Amino acid sequence: MRRPVRARLDPIGQLLIIGFDGTEMSPQLTSLLREIQPAGVILFARNIKTPEQTWRLLRECQKCVAAPLFTCVDLEGGTVDRFRDALGPTPSAADVFAAGDHKLYRKHGRIIGENCRALGFNVDFAPVFDLAFETSRKVMTSRAVSANPRETIKYAREFLAGLRNAQVLGCGKHYPGLGEGTLDSHHALPVIAKPLKKLWTEDLHPYRTLRNALPFVMVAHAAYPDVTGDNIPASLSWKWVSEILRKRIGYRNLVVSDDLEMGGVLAAAPIGQAAVQSILAGCELCLVCHHEDRVREVYEELIRTTKRDRQFAERAERASARVMAFKKKWARILRPARTAPSNKKRQALERALWEFGEQVRLESLNRAETAASRAGRT
Repeated sequence: MRRPVRARLDPIGQLLIIGFDGTEMSPQLTSLLREIQPAGVILFARNIKTPEQTWRLLRECQKCVAAPLFTCVDLEGGTVDRFRDALGPTPSAADVFAAGDHKLYRKHGRIIGENCRALGFNVDFAPVFDLAFETSRKVMTSRAVSANPRETIKYAREFLAGLRNAQVLGCGKHYPGLGEGTLDSHHALPVIAKPLKKLWTEDLHPYRTLRNALPFVMVAHAAYPDVTGDNIPASLSWKWVSEILRKRIGYRNLVVSDDLEMGGVLAAAPIGQAAVQSILAGCELCLVCHHEDRVREVYEELIRTTKRDRQFAERAERASARVMAFKKKWARILRPARTAPSNKKRQALERALWEFGEQVRLESLNRAETAASRAGRT
């Protein structure tokens, strides 16, 4: 009997985290994963039906690649909740923050982390570091917790610790900050007219303070012309990634672009060129979250540019090496769970999530009643 051909590591593939359609492994997905050998995969609600199905899908993805996968999800709670149908709703960051209890901030991260871990995920692209300025309220809604960077840091520090307790890697986003953006970068390019001095003391404060606690930083598709002198998105900007984040702030772990299929970056460059520029800017990883043809387009453009541009080839090699070194460092966390979640486990997760939601709700009510009582005595 012939042994199956073992997948070989592709250094260029290690620059990509990819999304796809479907809830089960398919021949098309198998072919895509074996060909590209991505650094990771990201699942959305469209991929997630039940805990067991999700765990099996991620396990099958891992079988197709040579290196350990980043198995990623966006799970913040509230409006960004990919497990809602599989396990039930998770409170938003703003709701947890409103409860005013630091222990609940950490518990929020731990509950989300335990749910991620049980379903087979090792990376959660959370928490949001964006400040809750009035300017962006309609865009950010309940995803941001406070306009005060110190309060944002308190929540984010505890949330990240909760994720770590559950053996899940977190991510600060959306660097350098969407708190004063009026447009949704999923559809258009926000242009934020704010000088670096003010950004440094406000939007960048959480990144400066928590730089050593962040496994990943995700860079936004937003332009800051007062800083760069142009309307190039931060995700494609050498100044923002290599000069400010790496050199001035001193961040040492992995930098990932936001989804390159978003309108905010496609307004600046075709998707293949956007990936090239993102790597040249200093990112190690590019997210391509939805369409197989876009994934292949990005991968092929990275290959072509590597062959014709020595500077890019050297940069891509360094980025790939950083990704692999990171995976080696965090090998224990990246190791897949051995067993799928049982019905008993699913019920326990659902119960814990419901109880946490009730705890947040009651704490918020108690706090509001206390505040109203104090106001009535003055």
